[in-house]
Amino acid sequence: MEVKLSPELEARLRRKAAEQGRDSQSLVQEAVERFVSYDEWFIREVEKGLAAADRGEFVDHEEVGKLIDGRFPG
Repeated sequence: MEVKLSPELEARLRRKAAEQGRDSQSLVQEAVERFVSYDEWFIREVEKGLAAADRGEFVDHEEVGKLIDGRFPG
């Protein structure tokens, strides 16, 4: 497979690879692998949420407020 990058992006990629002591190809391979893995995970999580909603499993307004307050104490 061949991927065309803009000259600017290619230069940034080469700089990043050099900073990490790696070649550009391995950096691209890792980036694509991370993207695909994340996308697959995200789709699975959305499907789980939709299935829960179909079963009538929802988080009520008060519970959402508690979750937000727990994560962002004010």
